[in-house]
Amino acid sequence: MAGNIFGGVFRVLSFGESHGPATGCVIDGCPAGVSLDVQDIARDLSRRRPGNGGPGISPRNEQDEPEILSGVFGGKTLGTPIAIIIRNTNQHSEDYDDLKDLYRPGHADWTWEAKYGFRDHRGGGRSSGRETAARVAAGAVARAFLALSGITVTAWVSQAAGINSPGPGDPAFDPAAAAANLLRVPGRTGQAGKRIEELAARGDSAGGVVSCRVSSLPPGLGEPVFGKLFARIGEAVLSIGACRGVEFGAGFASAGLRGSENNDEPIPARESSDGLPADKPGPPTAETGLPPGVPRLSFKTNRAGGSLGGISTGMDVEFRAAFKPVASIGMAQKTVNRNGEITECRITGRHDACILPRVVPVVEAMTALVIADLTLQHRSARI
Repeated sequence: MAGNIFGGVFRVLSFGESHGPATGCVIDGCPAGVSLDVQDIARDLSRRRPGNGGPGISPRNEQDEPEILSGVFGGKTLGTPIAIIIRNTNQHSEDYDDLKDLYRPGHADWTWEAKYGFRDHRGGGRSSGRETAARVAAGAVARAFLALSGITVTAWVSQAAGINSPGPGDPAFDPAAAAANLLRVPGRTGQAGKRIEELAARGDSAGGVVSCRVSSLPPGLGEPVFGKLFARIGEAVLSIGACRGVEFGAGFASAGLRGSENNDEPIPARESSDGLPADKPGPPTAETGLPPGVPRLSFKTNRAGGSLGGISTGMDVEFRAAFKPVASIGMAQKTVNRNGEITECRITGRHDACILPRVVPVVEAMTALVIADLTLQHRSARI
């Protein structure tokens, strides 16, 4: 089975099924000497795990306690493959016995069989959202590496169940609130939380939008022509099962703008700590990483979203990702069975009514993996 390895230099292999013994990952290419503790991984997994009591969240109570099997010694990465395992301890496989001969609406049941001729019907097997635990574990390692350069990746729920939350520029926007509340909304959660609970009570589900920001990213990351920064992030985020679209910066709104409205005006950057005026060419420094003769720049606006020509500008990378409503709903639906007969399907068991809160750390993880990979690739771009 192909398609389980992600990345070029900082590479991740994901493994495991929803109702198998465990899920996990192997990370190859992480440099030696990065400080890493198992609690760094557990912290991110706790934000993704089910059973955390958020509105409309699955009660499947997996503790998601990671074990580092290799690649770390004395709290530092060794430069060798890092293997992480997360054991599954709270499966209810019997919940799926009545569905094994049905093709659930909105799921990958039929397409999986159309490709392989066989599938694990227990929770969707490899196509389950449970697989994202491995991504979050790998993303925690990428975060630890990026922290050495001061790069941060932060995501939040900007829309859930049709309710918009405050965005950057709104006085009510509070990223700290998104980190503290279970809905991951950067403001008050009342309306959205109530709406999700109403849908869950009816056996229905909701979709929404996750926004993400990468800060302190240096200019120069991204590999033209086919390894553009946004192309790589788009590929990573769209590989999350429920994702249906990604837009960067002004996104689709830029299609309605004139060039004079859309262009971000370059301006001299603030004076750097090495004492050189920002607009005066000088030798490369550890702070900027710019080659000789290239001035330090910034931009008045950021409608480009942090990239020009597929290369980072040094401005924050900003994007939004749309996620479909959860496919596993308790309402009766029409479907087809393995004999090709029309029948009724009613999904029981433990499922999310809205996956948005749990997908926030997954979006962060996939973004961090891309930035870590491009950071390492960039080191070979010039002498």
